[in-house]
Amino acid sequence: MTQATVRKLLYELFINRENSDGYARLFERAVIAVIILNLIALFFETIPIIYQTREVYFHLFDIASVGFFTLEYLLRLYVAPEDPDFKGRFSRLRFIRSPFAIIDLLAILPFYLAAFFNIDLRALRALRLLRLFKLLRAFYPALLEFLAINRHKTLRQKIYAICNETPDSGKLHEIFDFFIVSWVLISVASVILESVDSINYYLHVEFIILDTITVAIFSTELIMRLYSCVENPTYQHWLSGRLKFARQPSSVIDILAIAPFFLESLLDHLFDLRFLRVFRLLRLMKLGRYSDATKSLFLVIQREWPVMKAAIFIMLMLVMLAACLGYLFEHEAQPDKFENIPQSIYWAVITLASVGYGDISPVTPAGRAITIVLALLGIGIFAIPAAILSSAFSDQLRIERETMKQELYEMLGDGKISPEERSIIDAEAKRLHLSKAEVDRLLEKARVELGLTPHTEHHDSHGPHSHHDSHRHHLDLSYLSKHPEAAGEQFKILVAQLQQLAISVDQERLARYLSDTKHATDFQKETWEYIVRHSKKNS
Repeated sequence: MTQATVRKLLYELFINRENSDGYARLFERAVIAVIILNLIALFFETIPIIYQTREVYFHLFDIASVGFFTLEYLLRLYVAPEDPDFKGRFSRLRFIRSPFAIIDLLAILPFYLAAFFNIDLRALRALRLLRLFKLLRAFYPALLEFLAINRHKTLRQKIYAICNETPDSGKLHEIFDFFIVSWVLISVASVILESVDSINYYLHVEFIILDTITVAIFSTELIMRLYSCVENPTYQHWLSGRLKFARQPSSVIDILAIAPFFLESLLDHLFDLRFLRVFRLLRLMKLGRYSDATKSLFLVIQREWPVMKAAIFIMLMLVMLAACLGYLFEHEAQPDKFENIPQSIYWAVITLASVGYGDISPVTPAGRAITIVLALLGIGIFAIPAAILSSAFSDQLRIERETMKQELYEMLGDGKISPEERSIIDAEAKRLHLSKAEVDRLLEKARVELGLTPHTEHHDSHGPHSHHDSHRHHLDLSYLSKHPEAAGEQFKILVAQLQQLAISVDQERLARYLSDTKHATDFQKETWEYIVRHSKKNS
């Protein structure tokens, strides 16, 4: 293997983002993750009680980070001749002089300079902030792409494209989503750590600053979404449309994520609202907007809600019946634990849920007998909603995958998959958590069922219209004769089409037409009569 081959292979695997089979996107995410971890490490280094006792670990992490960034810089320098931006004479020199390469070099240079020169440690830490500028490598090209795509759009249309996934959103929308998700996780982590007194004692001011920044970011996001939502036809009216958007579950969650901060700031002199701080954990629910699995779950709950209501009604009825019986049998024996029916509801719930904490338990024979019955009933009754949800969730995924399969058939109508169609397939596969192998298997199955030869997709070398008509939904008998499984699939498709025809067509008129020997043979007529009888029997 020559040096040029190795260089091209490394470029395609780790640098070329257009190569869907490479690891460029994963490599880019790893770089971003290390940059963010460096920022977190710099923050904790300012806290003496944390840094002084773990100074060695911070130093080792810095060495590992510099090593990773050095390898990244050397890799980009090595493959520069393969990069279209630097291809030609003196490609590596042009790479070294490029703005991103200068930023990459400045991110690691202070560490190496400290080995030869006596640099103040505080200055060295400050210079490490330059690593944040490495994020521009992902942000700046995305910004230029977004501005080019939306150069004729209004400000509101641009904001809508940033906040929502549209054909004009580009990479900038993904960066915006990643930014919001990161701040959600940071905010929730700070709320959790703030509850630890030993940590809050040293970082109380930092937590306040962090919460203020978080609220500012989430408030800006909410304003952007409210301002631009009228670009969606569902919310077109300037006032009622925005009010309708504000009532959506995702918007309510966005409002609840920032409400505790403003309520506590404005009304703290009237009421003690410190308890509202725990509601900042609701910010974790903002992640539901960015999870396709959560969206599918909401669809499932909405679809199965009538059945869920019936199951919940049965559960509540059993809980109330159990509480009444528990009070009836145990009140005299344990008046402190079964004082009244509302207090007995707690015992009924934990018994039916088969949890049984042991803090309340019957002592009378009748009470223990009813507990045994309730525990056995609870195993089945409380499992009903979970079973409904799990079954409906699997069914929803199956429906969505069947829809994707139908879309594959439509895309293969002309016998090939275009690059645009392939990007749509990859996006849908990512949403449905399908691996590349599963997508390829679905594509191959679709080709087989449509009777397309494996090489049909590549028959466009003589122009966009060459042999176009000969490839449209044809049956390649030579191919089917060599592949019995493909012939079987094609046979099932033809039978299904005949069954649909038998249901939808005027059967009497068609029967009269086929009765004429000029139009159909006896075998064709008998076959049609059998299909009609079978279709009537099934319907």
